[in-house]
Amino acid sequence: MAALHICLVGPLPMPAGGMANQTAQLRALLEREGHRVDMVRNNAPCRLRWLRRVPYARALARLLPYLWHVWRAAGRAQVMHVMASSGWSWHLFAAPAIRIGCLRGCPVVVNYRGGEAADFLQRSHRRVAGTLRRASVLMVPSGFLAAVFARHGYDAVIVPNVVDLERFHLDAAPQQLPLRAPAVLVARHLEPIYDIGNALRAFALLRATHPLATMLVAGSGPEHARLLQLANRLGIAAGVRFCGLLEHAAMVQCYRAADVVLNPSLADNMPNSVLEALASGVPVVSTNVGGVPYLVEDGRHALLVPPGAPHDMARAMRRVLEEQGLAQHLRAAGLQLARQYAWPQVYPRLLAAYQEALGRRNMPLPARRST
Repeated sequence: MAALHICLVGPLPMPAGGMANQTAQLRALLEREGHRVDMVRNNAPCRLRWLRRVPYARALARLLPYLWHVWRAAGRAQVMHVMASSGWSWHLFAAPAIRIGCLRGCPVVVNYRGGEAADFLQRSHRRVAGTLRRASVLMVPSGFLAAVFARHGYDAVIVPNVVDLERFHLDAAPQQLPLRAPAVLVARHLEPIYDIGNALRAFALLRATHPLATMLVAGSGPEHARLLQLANRLGIAAGVRFCGLLEHAAMVQCYRAADVVLNPSLADNMPNSVLEALASGVPVVSTNVGGVPYLVEDGRHALLVPPGAPHDMARAMRRVLEEQGLAQHLRAAGLQLARQYAWPQVYPRLLAAYQEALGRRNMPLPARRST
């Protein structure tokens, strides 16, 4: 395919996050392949300081300039790629972009992501369907989300997230435990959906048998103060460090220093932190929610546990730290799996989605009869 002129709509760091990081990475990779990318950011900083303390006013202040930039970019581009998620993000930013693309005659690829899609579609199916049918292609990063949309009568193209193997990789053979105190890494935001509280409870249980163990929590969010208090109540504050949001280079070092990555989410799709851990050669313990079982196989690539179960989390982490054969097996299988999500494997699938969108110009998204 010849080089394309693409309008990419979505969030960018900062703040960092799965979708923002993927958007930034996608922009850079497409430009490296020779495509022209007009980036329209839907989370641009609000210049009026007083509005920053008022969430809805802040969103509205962003909306008008955002819509103007989308309108202009859609008139120039050959295809529009809209990064979309649930809730107000869909209604305020994704839906208007799709409609503008339709009005401007620019085929739209809707790249829908997020572990809460099932609940969102159940609540807002009619409103979402009214906009989604205007898109040319529905693209999702996992079989989990493809199944969610299939239940509502939509066929989705699966184009997975990309893991940067140039940045996240295994530098050298890992140390053999117990040569040093074991280190646990949690790389999720401090929000209720990621259940960091139960990660702390699991770590407290782990410290009963590994008293020198440490935990690093890389993320920020509204639960910071509550989680600090919980760490103090559990008596593990000395072993836990909340380091806030980190740049990619710092995260690379965090993965390399970790002996196990814990993903305690209550809902999830295709977590970048799990992919990055696998690519870095770090064994993963994760809850078996949403798209995670579509990404990794329990006992082969990672250890999966029920959500909200700190005893199961602690037991699984203990196995990784104490059973060297298991840790080596998970490490090797994880490295092999991560290679499937490198850019050379994902790029042809993305191009095929763009080609399909171009072939369906001015045609509605094909839907199938629900079963």
